[in-house]
Amino acid sequence: MTHMPLSPLLPPIARDDAIDLGLPQSCVPWPLDKPVQRQTAAAQVPDLVGSLARANDLGPWDWPDKPVVFISDLHADAESLLRSLVAASAIRRTGDGLTEFELTAFGRASQIIIGGDCLDKGPSNLDLLDSLAWLMKSGADVVLLAGNHDLRLYLGLKALTVKRGALNAHMFVRMGKKVMPLLREVFDRHVDPDAPLDSIPDEATCRKLMIPGKKWTRAFPKAAAGSMNDAAIAKEMARLKKKTDRFAVHAAEAGLTMRQLYAAALKCRDLFVEPDGRYGWFFRTMKAVHQSGSLLFVHAGIDDQMAAQISRKGVAHVNRRFRKESREDPFEFYCGTVANLMRTKYRDVDHPLTETGVDDLHLAGIKLLVQGHVNQHDGQQLKSKHGLLHLEADVTLDRHSRSTEGLEGIGTGATIIHPHGTILGISRDYPHAKLFNPEKILQQHGLSR
Repeated sequence: MTHMPLSPLLPPIARDDAIDLGLPQSCVPWPLDKPVQRQTAAAQVPDLVGSLARANDLGPWDWPDKPVVFISDLHADAESLLRSLVAASAIRRTGDGLTEFELTAFGRASQIIIGGDCLDKGPSNLDLLDSLAWLMKSGADVVLLAGNHDLRLYLGLKALTVKRGALNAHMFVRMGKKVMPLLREVFDRHVDPDAPLDSIPDEATCRKLMIPGKKWTRAFPKAAAGSMNDAAIAKEMARLKKKTDRFAVHAAEAGLTMRQLYAAALKCRDLFVEPDGRYGWFFRTMKAVHQSGSLLFVHAGIDDQMAAQISRKGVAHVNRRFRKESREDPFEFYCGTVANLMRTKYRDVDHPLTETGVDDLHLAGIKLLVQGHVNQHDGQQLKSKHGLLHLEADVTLDRHSRSTEGLEGIGTGATIIHPHGTILGISRDYPHAKLFNPEKILQQHGLSR
């Protein structure tokens, strides 16, 4: 494999900074699977080069008008966000603080897409959101996509104070152990330690307000039958049993009683869901999907229904549906095809993507789906899924996941898409930056137009 020197393919950051951040200092052509002949390319849907040729047959690529920096799955790690923006040469740090930075000329000229899952895990949800808010206030063109972790918080908080029924009583406890660090942070920072919890019910009542009981266990399968198949219902019931059994234990591990947890949850709802809340901007500005030229950006993936909607009505229509439906029935929305954009891993229980959906996307001019959601240990991965090219760009940034999965240091990485037709994948966990140029790849395999 050919190694290319540091410049001019990599972002112009100082070599010492690249070394400190653990970044690659050389570049290689993007690793691909085996080539196929043109006449069989359309049939070889699992093959990456064949899928690339299939998309290319529909016409030339339409690249974004300005550079795009894609960073995904930050999971409450502000330092990894800032390091990744430095790696992309989008910001310059002016101090050690998490809001001590300024945009570079490249950062001002670029669009920065945050690919979802900003929340959970750690070390600090609120620090990450404060850094994101500062990035937006700095004048950056930021697109914020919804991830499944973000969505669970929003729907759980929404369900907390509405009339409880068979289809929503579990939405708060469904967040499980992962929500505890955020609620602990909110309690420590925003619940007055000197104020009595007079307005908060007793321990037993708070527990009932957050954790569904036996009546829900009997009612949920029947109520959910119209939205989920039997396998999905069984899986959901098993998941909820584990979470309800351990919810109070996880709260205690976070140092919170049921009353304190409920007080933190109500304050969290004020901060995130109310329009004038400190973090109300987070969900208010969030999108389900974003398109730039031939590239579709989404947290997880897509299915035939969404592909048809995008092809016929455009991404703006899907985002309007996302805003409207996410504010209505939490359960129906979470099981539906819009939320599938944030949840799918193309499993049997997920809404399916078939060649019909791929054809719809190709007709809409979409040749590549850029996603997070599936974390990688050796940099970004380019794959074909059901005949559609996917760039998996979750490079395991947060320290919690890295520690759990045996990766060293603070995660650093970004996917940079240039208007001239190349994509650069940078990660501290792969020794070289990866360069994807679809036209050159097809030329190499004799498949160009």
